[in-house]
Amino acid sequence: MRRPIIHTNVNQKVDLSVTPSQVSRTTVELTGLALEKRLRQKRSEAYVNAITKLDAGGVTCSHAQIEELKQAIQSEFPELTPYQYPIGIIAKCYLGNPYEVHTLDVKLDIVQHYKRGEALPPQMDRARSIALHPGYAFIEVYSDTLRAVTKNGDVAVIQG
Repeated sequence: MRRPIIHTNVNQKVDLSVTPSQVSRTTVELTGLALEKRLRQKRSEAYVNAITKLDAGGVTCSHAQIEELKQAIQSEFPELTPYQYPIGIIAKCYLGNPYEVHTLDVKLDIVQHYKRGEALPPQMDRARSIALHPGYAFIEVYSDTLRAVTKNGDVAVIQG
């Protein structure tokens, strides 16, 4: 009968300087009910604040501001893959007349402020009237649903 030879090295060194971001993590992709349940969860205060301060930069946003917004989304949904993130986010614009709403296109890294009556991209247009509702801070737009988020992070799901 063969017996395995076990070598032990007492002088083996372990590198403790490796940060968690340097370690490749394997995640199980959420699908179906698990994904639905995760997307219904209350949003964090940090995430809501990051998205709602979009108007603070004025009409134009710097690359750094857009990167901060993308990082806020990634931090809020660490267990999701990028294609499971919202297509975009739309909210009431507080820059004043003539602006009505603004959008963040997550895929293209574009922040756009829209004037009253100006056409929105087709995927975002269905959320425009909901974004103007005073009870919601912003609307996350997904391919099959809208998720209206209140200032305290509660999420209402709107199908279609």
